[in-house]
Amino acid sequence: MMDKLQGYFGLSKTPFGRGLAPGMLHRHAAHSEAIARIAWCVAERELGVVTGEVGVGKTAATRAAIFGLDPARHIAIYLGSPDVGVRGIRTAIVTALGGVPKNQKATLIPEASDMLATEQAERGRTPVLVIDEAHMLAHDQLESVRMLTNFDMDSSSPFATLLIGQPTLKRKIKLGVLAALDQRISVRHHMTGMTPEETADYVRHHMTLAGRSDPLFSDDAIALIHETARGYPRSVNNLGRLSLLATYAAGKTIVDEAAARTAVNESAAPE
Repeated sequence: MMDKLQGYFGLSKTPFGRGLAPGMLHRHAAHSEAIARIAWCVAERELGVVTGEVGVGKTAATRAAIFGLDPARHIAIYLGSPDVGVRGIRTAIVTALGGVPKNQKATLIPEASDMLATEQAERGRTPVLVIDEAHMLAHDQLESVRMLTNFDMDSSSPFATLLIGQPTLKRKIKLGVLAALDQRISVRHHMTGMTPEETADYVRHHMTLAGRSDPLFSDDAIALIHETARGYPRSVNNLGRLSLLATYAAGKTIVDEAAARTAVNESAAPE
């Protein structure tokens, strides 16, 4: 079906795809602001928290920021599944840094800390620990992250830490039991959706990447897509694809408001 869609609209690739290289991502304000704050955390080797609603582009911004790091000076340790437990976090760190995780938890904990320090001191590379979906971390896991940052009597840190998650992460960190972690956070950034103008530019950007530089979506269609998606890139992508399918099915050449309305109704329909 996608081949037919591409041929019908004269596209060279499937539009609104997820697998874009970081350099091809759309740079709207929320995206750029998140990248700037992540870059500061990395440069200062601090603990930062980036939150936002589902689909607002947190992971995409993080991926772009990490992609921009010099691999000779940084090494990223990405954990996309927080259900690995405290031991799993430490094991991932040791493994990413080329070590062999100890069998006993009591020895694994200092091993992870030592390897983080060694990577920076002896190899000159700053480890960047990125924990995605961090709102799902249990209290003991969040506390274990704080314990990792206990280094050199709190005078410095050999690595940067980024916690990426939904807004519930902010509320969880504010609980009294995690007060020590809360006090260590240097950067707190909440990502918001795109503005109407940014959504319009976002749609044009993705259509250009797909091979169409002329206007294919009407202004009314983009306005409806923006309103429904609240400017969240993932929702804009989904509605954009569905709008193209509706336009193709109707035998039209321009994605108009009617096609966008069909897409909105389809996306809202119960499964």
